[in-house]
Amino acid sequence: MATTKETNATKVPAIAHPLAEESSEIASNIAYHARYSPHFSPLKFDPEQAYYATAESVLDLLIQRWNETYLHFHRIDPKQTYYLSMEYLQGRALTNAIGNLGASGAYADALNKLGHELEEIVEQEKDAALGNGGLGRLASCFLDSMATLNLPAWGYGLRYRYGLFKQRISKEGQEEVAEDWLEKFSPWEVVRHDVVYPIRFFGHVEISPTGSRKWVGGEIIQALAYDVPIPGYKTKNTISLRLWEAKASAEDFNLFQFNEGQYESASQLHSRAQQICAVLYPGDATENGKMLRLKQQFFLCSASLQDIIMRFKERRSGNMTWKWSEFPSKVAVQLNDTHPTLAIPELMRLLMDDEGLGWDEAWDVTTRTVAYTNHTVLPEALEKWPQAIMYKLLPRHMEIIEEIDKRFMAMIRSSLNGMESKLPAMQILDSSNPLKPVVRMANLCVVSSHTVNGVAQLHSDILKSELFADFFSIWPTKFQNKTNGITPRRWIRFCSPELSDIITKWLKTDEWITNFDLLSGLRQFAGNEELHAEWASAKMANKQRLAQYVLHVTGVTIDPNSLFDIQVKRIHEYKRQLLNILGTVYRYKKLKEMTVEERNKMTSRTVMIGGKAFSTYTNAKRIVKLVNDVGAVVNNDPEVNNYLKVVFIPNYNVSVAEILIPGSELSQHISTAGMEASGTSNMKFSLNGCIIIGTLDGANVEIREEIGEDNFFLFGAKADEVPRLRKEREKGLFNPDPRFEEAKQFIRSGAFGSYDYNPLLDSLEGNSGYGRGDYFLVGHDFPSYIEAQSSVDEAYKDRRRWLKMSILSTAGSGKFSSDRTISQYAKDIWDITACPVP
Repeated sequence: MATTKETNATKVPAIAHPLAEESSEIASNIAYHARYSPHFSPLKFDPEQAYYATAESVLDLLIQRWNETYLHFHRIDPKQTYYLSMEYLQGRALTNAIGNLGASGAYADALNKLGHELEEIVEQEKDAALGNGGLGRLASCFLDSMATLNLPAWGYGLRYRYGLFKQRISKEGQEEVAEDWLEKFSPWEVVRHDVVYPIRFFGHVEISPTGSRKWVGGEIIQALAYDVPIPGYKTKNTISLRLWEAKASAEDFNLFQFNEGQYESASQLHSRAQQICAVLYPGDATENGKMLRLKQQFFLCSASLQDIIMRFKERRSGNMTWKWSEFPSKVAVQLNDTHPTLAIPELMRLLMDDEGLGWDEAWDVTTRTVAYTNHTVLPEALEKWPQAIMYKLLPRHMEIIEEIDKRFMAMIRSSLNGMESKLPAMQILDSSNPLKPVVRMANLCVVSSHTVNGVAQLHSDILKSELFADFFSIWPTKFQNKTNGITPRRWIRFCSPELSDIITKWLKTDEWITNFDLLSGLRQFAGNEELHAEWASAKMANKQRLAQYVLHVTGVTIDPNSLFDIQVKRIHEYKRQLLNILGTVYRYKKLKEMTVEERNKMTSRTVMIGGKAFSTYTNAKRIVKLVNDVGAVVNNDPEVNNYLKVVFIPNYNVSVAEILIPGSELSQHISTAGMEASGTSNMKFSLNGCIIIGTLDGANVEIREEIGEDNFFLFGAKADEVPRLRKEREKGLFNPDPRFEEAKQFIRSGAFGSYDYNPLLDSLEGNSGYGRGDYFLVGHDFPSYIEAQSSVDEAYKDRRRWLKMSILSTAGSGKFSSDRTISQYAKDIWDITACPVP
């Protein structure tokens, strides 16, 4: 018997309407793809099949706009930006694409005609596993803004098959399994079989009789392009995210060996090629791990630069008088953190060895083309690669890096008196430990880029005054700030339509979606009771949706009338999820000690924590385990669980964030001051009317300025106090707060099970030493954190005050649009202008 859905699907004629805008034609186009682009048995039209057919229908429209966009760019020949990033955290593409196309209603109607609900079909899409944290999400927000602002731009990344990992939670804590987003296929990517470049590894440098150098030998892997369309919001412009896949060719398969039974040897190069794009950030504790990470980074840089140069030369094919000196006036390359640093020596190599330029001309072109964004002040994240591995894998590039370093040192010595003593810290090649000489990638970026930027004002100030202070003294105009932003489309318009509609109603325009400064118009209504009622209703709808999600994925029932308190981000000691859970443990202990009457006066809370701990980061994994163990006890304690619930949200990703953030009321951004470069989830929460409890760190500083000090729960040491507090701690001058000791002792008592948490708690003990001495100041900030949380409890009881704070948080979010950030990059760093498709 045919189901109703199958019957409905067969009633709709299967006719191709690739440019359909009206719902009945869209339905026919979806039916056409279900029948004639078959990836499944032809008799099925289940939600999964409906999703793939719907995606292909949307792709029809995008491909037309995509082609028009790049034909237009080809005709106009504007300067273009190429954004190189090891990560892109895209999230689901279907909602975003039909939203940006202004076709959500038409697609909802079309799917109804086919017997499906749009919401159900959207749920079938798996998040693309191309990123992990804020760096990758920022890159995706930036692409959305580049397209929306009609900027001529490309994103470049790698097509990871298994992503970082999918997180599962068991009694043992976090478990990592491979992501399955490509288990079937991605309907959003278009493979470009005509875009393939050779990427060499190993080998040696040959010197010709004329003195020119050439990298030869080794092994060659092919880079194959897959393009993903990025549509702008309410514009025809659709740009590309180009992802590289690593492949070996047929001639690299040894048929003789295979037939001799030597199956592994026969396909060795194929196997090594597959490893390159298998996993994001493979473990690098071993030499093989370091080698694979470097291979990934070089693979991205070489393929992208060969592609950029090819495009530049194609556009000049009819012009006999062009010069390489014109390259920087047509090409801007942005390095998203140090991962794509190898673009610098690779561009030099391509210009000198392949195109015949001399050093000075190649260096001039390179330094006017490349710009660098720094995303961290953490020493372990400022990449340093062993020179021995670099020599082995990339011998020509090491020659070029040595020459860059040598010339930079000579420039310092000859023209900058008094800088001699600074040279050891500024060198690119660090041989201070003769047993482990390394290449400092951040220094290479700073020396070779025309612009270096931080991603929040506080962070950029720290780069100038601390991390790159010596470089800043030489090149003060090289350093800029570009405070991060988020796309208003995904992070409120599409993930919280109820709140968006209210904003549009009160501002009497939807122009705020592309002109975020208009949000400030909400301030005049912040005390309006009618707006309060609508706002509270929208927030409650989002909280109920979140409660259903939590029940579905964890089995825990949470009360939408409790305060939803959320911290979701990568698990790291500096982000201080440990401070959060220690505060929650203290809260639980106090609730246990109260009478029923005292408990009834308390603000009920649901504490939610989510994020992935890197698979080899032991203390981060212990924190995940602790959160889950605390939740297991608290949530099953009948005395307390009406007043407190603790939930770990598994496998945090973009789609999960789109449910959590609109449903949140209090959000924790509590990193040790001076350690978070910016943060962007703080912007997403604030935009969605969520109040922040946080330190003066990263973009928190600017968010607090914009929304008003009274609408932000501040605690903790300031960035300029942190070095002094660490020194005092080392001298044994720290006196812990009794409440801090009480929380730690409660965990040690076995209240949350028999797991040995001593190594985790020991990191908060002692005065110094590896894994000791509370480097992240959890103990110092604990008392002010507890007091700020008490202020939260009191504020939440006053519904009128809380709703006003919530509205003012949204009203003050105008600065934090990625449209603003990208406009500043375009003007101040890239020197590119809009190129809208007519």
